[in-house]
Amino acid sequence: MAIRLIVKHPDSVLRERAQEVTKFNANLHKLLDDMADTMYDADGVGLAAPQVGILKRVFVVDADEEHGLLELVNPEIVSMEGEQFGPEGCLSIPGLQGDVKRAQKVVIKAQDRHGNPVQYEGTDLLARAFQHELDHLNGVLFVDLAESVYETRKLAPEQGGE
Repeated sequence: MAIRLIVKHPDSVLRERAQEVTKFNANLHKLLDDMADTMYDADGVGLAAPQVGILKRVFVVDADEEHGLLELVNPEIVSMEGEQFGPEGCLSIPGLQGDVKRAQKVVIKAQDRHGNPVQYEGTDLLARAFQHELDHLNGVLFVDLAESVYETRKLAPEQGGE
């Protein structure tokens, strides 16, 4: 396992659509392991493969104690409901945050590292993280969706801060 370099905006790789994963092999497993290490090292809640320069439909999230680390390969949102509005940041856009409207509850289906189907339901921060990371796989950044963008301020614990 290794810490990978996080690609920073305005690198063009962040604006490209990631490709579907078709090979569930040791290379994918290493990518997932490295992404988790990189996310934790950067104190992130999620990390998508394009953020480490890999245009594959893969992301990792660890947004709550109930679920812990989740690895999602070829994710798709199945359903969304409700609405939440609040601050988001991004490891690829250090120093900025923005207020983004997201669904309050999301059901997402994907594959695990072995290609087996998985499905998760997320609310609050986990729902926000699913949507944020899936956007990365489509070349969309939170600054594209934010109603306002501002310099980073310390988040309250319920918003994902310390």
